[in-house]
Amino acid sequence: MAVSHARRACLKAGLNAGLKTSIATSLALAASRTLAHPEGGDAGPLRIVGPWEITGLEPASSGFLFTRLQVAETLMEADDDGLPLPGLAEQWQASAEGLRWRFAVRSRARFHDGSAVTAAQVVAMLRRAAGRPGPLSTAPVASITADGAAVVVQLSAPFAALPAVLSHSSTMVLAASAFDAGGRVVRIIGSGPYKVVNLQPPQRIDISASEHYDGPPPTVRNASYLSVGRAETRALMAEAGQAHIAFGLDPASLAQLRGAGRVKVVAVTIPRTTLLKVNAGHRWLSDPRARQALSLALDRPGIARALLRDPGLSATQLFPPTLAEWHVPTLPALHMDAPAARQLWRAMGWQPGPDGIFVRGKERLSLTLRTFPDRPELPLLATAIQEQLRQTGVDVKVAIGNSSEIPARHRDGSLELALVARQFGLIPDPTGTLLQDFSPTGGDWGAMHWQHPDLQQALAKLSALPPNATAAVRAHWRGRVADILHRELPVIPVAWYRQTAAVSPALTGFSLDPLERSYRLTRLQGFNTPQAQP
Repeated sequence: MAVSHARRACLKAGLNAGLKTSIATSLALAASRTLAHPEGGDAGPLRIVGPWEITGLEPASSGFLFTRLQVAETLMEADDDGLPLPGLAEQWQASAEGLRWRFAVRSRARFHDGSAVTAAQVVAMLRRAAGRPGPLSTAPVASITADGAAVVVQLSAPFAALPAVLSHSSTMVLAASAFDAGGRVVRIIGSGPYKVVNLQPPQRIDISASEHYDGPPPTVRNASYLSVGRAETRALMAEAGQAHIAFGLDPASLAQLRGAGRVKVVAVTIPRTTLLKVNAGHRWLSDPRARQALSLALDRPGIARALLRDPGLSATQLFPPTLAEWHVPTLPALHMDAPAARQLWRAMGWQPGPDGIFVRGKERLSLTLRTFPDRPELPLLATAIQEQLRQTGVDVKVAIGNSSEIPARHRDGSLELALVARQFGLIPDPTGTLLQDFSPTGGDWGAMHWQHPDLQQALAKLSALPPNATAAVRAHWRGRVADILHRELPVIPVAWYRQTAAVSPALTGFSLDPLERSYRLTRLQGFNTPQAQP
């Protein structure tokens, strides 16, 4: 059975545990030297490790790291439930028809170079974001202008998700001095409680409390973020005290850390779904029956139980229960039915070959599944999915590379299948993410060569709802979206997600942001360091 294969994969991994631990220990020691305080000793910064690399300075590519580290701010913020909160905008209001939005910029806000955060600079950044791929480019924006100390956004159609879109990291606001004469970002100069004092892409960011921040000074004065690729290394660094906070841990490391008891393990269920991205324009996958067959091959409960070690993460539909307004309990649960999967392939003209893999004419049903190790569970899940699809007659080659390969191959059309983890809360109102992922031209992390007029209508209705729309109206259109995606499967849900971190017991006030917007460093206590010198 597929589950037994997954368990064999785990056992095989266990046989190599000694070698992996030795390698990971060496890597941890090397990483800790990279992260060590430049003057030596223990008076260094708060040390954070995670899997995410600094892939550039553009807000659309690495902006999420600078907003998570509270270096840069966005016009709007959001609470844990996705409701709007003040960011650089201390007040906001929309006209009765929902076409004109006015955001009053914080009067005392200053960039890290000492210059004032003006409405004009916010407008320049938002216009820049609207002209590049990202959530703001999908909004019906007619104009963005400054009116005194306020930013005015004029829409061509009502768009209730605008405050949520203006909280996305791609809309973060930088000072004019962050750009060169050609308009390229050459340094990160934000307005948050922390400023960048050392930046070494793709691996390291050092930050220090900004003397220009207009809010309360943070208790944690200095921090360093280091990108560490292996989950085992991040876990060892946390256990050895070489990192105070470690994000992105694999199930085996989490079990070890919980058993050892040297660090606190913190977890929160987040609105992220691990899914198969499918090229619906591929000659073998354009038929909805093909996507149904792929879905029916997956033993989601077995994957959640044996590999994720959390049976509750088996995805029965795209939207997890944490997205209460989008999760539809009445949808029939996605399930495994290998005989039905094989029958669907036969109905499309495929016949099993000598080795059980389907063939049609001279073609063999062989596909490449791409994934990446930034999320440590993805390669292991890909291996289990490879075996489960093989048992239903589909030959799959797993290719593990960089996460950037997924959008690149989406754009050049060469992607066949990809295993990714999609966060539907990066824009606090998921409508903004869905407009990106399921636009008529598709999305880097969503549909590929697939569109559905009824889905476009439902998303258009949702985005145009006035702020006072009733819960019943919102639920109707959200349910419509969920139903279409459930039936058509342009992306195939595999598992829901629980974010985890290993935290030093000396730290208090730590919590995980379920929307993954911030590391909440300003809330931390129990770690005091002197001011770093830039």
